[in-house]
Amino acid sequence: MEASPLVQQARPSFQPKISQLYDQLLKDEDETNHTEGYWSEFFLLRPDKAGLQRRLESVDAEGLLHFQHETQQLFLHAVRQIQCGKAPGDEVALETLTVFLAAVLSKRYTNPSSDIITVLAGLDEVDAIFSESSGRLTLDTVDVRQKAIEVALSLTSGAYQTSLVSYFTHRDLFPSLMKYIQDSDTIIRAFEPFLLLGILVNYNKFEYRNPYRLRLEDFVNESTIQKIISGLGSIFAQSRQKYAAIFEDVAEGWNLSSTLTYIGLGVLAPIKAITPAAASEDNKELPGPEAAVLLATYDFANANKLFCYNLITCPTTSGTSETPFSAYLSFTSYILHHAYRSPRATLYGLLNLSTLRIILEDVLLCKNLCTPDSALSVRFCRQRQPYLPVVSGTRPGAAHIIDIAVDAINHNLRRRLDVDLYVACIIPVHRLLCCLSQNHTPLPYHWSTLWQSLIALLRFLANYAPDLSTQPTDVHTLLTPLLRTIALAIVSGTAFLPNPAAYDDLIYKLVENGETLTKVKTSYTLVDNTPIDILVAVSNHYHGILEQEKGKGIMSKNLNPREVGRVIRSGYDTLVLPNAEGMALDGWDKWREGDERGMLKRVGRVAVEDVRRWVKELK
Repeated sequence: MEASPLVQQARPSFQPKISQLYDQLLKDEDETNHTEGYWSEFFLLRPDKAGLQRRLESVDAEGLLHFQHETQQLFLHAVRQIQCGKAPGDEVALETLTVFLAAVLSKRYTNPSSDIITVLAGLDEVDAIFSESSGRLTLDTVDVRQKAIEVALSLTSGAYQTSLVSYFTHRDLFPSLMKYIQDSDTIIRAFEPFLLLGILVNYNKFEYRNPYRLRLEDFVNESTIQKIISGLGSIFAQSRQKYAAIFEDVAEGWNLSSTLTYIGLGVLAPIKAITPAAASEDNKELPGPEAAVLLATYDFANANKLFCYNLITCPTTSGTSETPFSAYLSFTSYILHHAYRSPRATLYGLLNLSTLRIILEDVLLCKNLCTPDSALSVRFCRQRQPYLPVVSGTRPGAAHIIDIAVDAINHNLRRRLDVDLYVACIIPVHRLLCCLSQNHTPLPYHWSTLWQSLIALLRFLANYAPDLSTQPTDVHTLLTPLLRTIALAIVSGTAFLPNPAAYDDLIYKLVENGETLTKVKTSYTLVDNTPIDILVAVSNHYHGILEQEKGKGIMSKNLNPREVGRVIRSGYDTLVLPNAEGMALDGWDKWREGDERGMLKRVGRVAVEDVRRWVKELK
């Protein structure tokens, strides 16, 4: 019986021609040399990136070695097509290579360098092919150059642990990258070459004198630097927005919810759609892969003081409401607020703190950040309590940097303390206090928040001394700058604190935690330690006065803050403090990259992995 014509028939499935060509290429047959017509058609059709990626990801490393003849032919013909420079074949070849290299280089090979060379070009042809392909950033068309940079990102990030990246270091691409940035008309076009530069600068930089590092040191084109920084500001703002998309944390004024919470009726307040606890899992994946550009930012700042100057002085651009430096500080705040969530976030936080340390070590830049000339407004992360005080308007850059350190100290305390992170937080604060005291510059800041955080950290170190003493990193590397910072504030605080009440508050907090100071000194066996001796001496001085007045019956046993404040002010006449310079409290060790080699290598590996993710997400 014939089928009724009214019955719906199954529609035939049509496969794009380019997909058929992919299947022909990866057939499990003997080595086949495809015709020139095949390759002409291959690079004439629009590439199916998802289809090619899916096919290559289904083949493991051994399988790719089995298909080495086919993969070599694809790579060779793609390079030749790019060399011809004829549209649309050159663009198709570049887009195909971006996907091809990302998939091939993500495999786990037994012998990475030799196996990758075998898959891509073969030992006989590798020098000729890679020497040609590594120089194609000088192509004329801006669109083609962008695709060439994406291919370079795919290759350098995928082959970072092999010798293939050396082809890019032997051929100087720096002028081409800077020219492309100068000619770029969008953020993404300025972002990708700078991302590539970060990978090239870090390749084996501790093993030999990296030529791209030398180029960064000598670069003085200020207009290009400003264009890079403006693009970075937009990237930082977009990256920060990913945190806000999970949990909006803009500081709110007085409303129904905040008023009910303030008077103890928070249970009656309207429930928000999402809570910080619910957002914690999502925050583990942040920052996004674009954070890899922080590595290039660090390297440029470390090599070039002109870059540092423009980073902190570059104004807002059209369409933005914050300066690049404001966006950088804000992004750093969000990273450090959530640093404890993943080792990756911690490493990026350490990197940004290192960049700030390098900037602050420059005397003129540090002095500029302490004055009203550097005033700016920064959005801080407020996704977990305790919150930083809300400040409206602009403040000097130094105040914002101290806030970043305070927030990081408050939100990353763990029994398995990340000592390196806390050292990196304390050092910028100490450097700023040194600059403020030496120049007698009063800084408008909520100083009570800083003293509270520093002494809370000291109390934590005292209470968990047995656990911390067994950690791999010596806790004394944190205790030294922490105690020096508090001691410097005691000795020189009158030079930078805005009023006597702020200094009284510092003394009050120190006297209140006299037992903590003694416990720290005994728990960590601090003998002949000048900073702790100063702090204990100040605490004992006032405790002695309090006991004398209690013995005379002048004061009650339970003192109120006003009585303690009066005693503190009366005790200044007999308080003897050493000179900060004579006690070396205002000295610091300059940043030396070699001392942080381990951390920087770990950051480099994380950044390279993020570049791989970025390339895979390209549309």
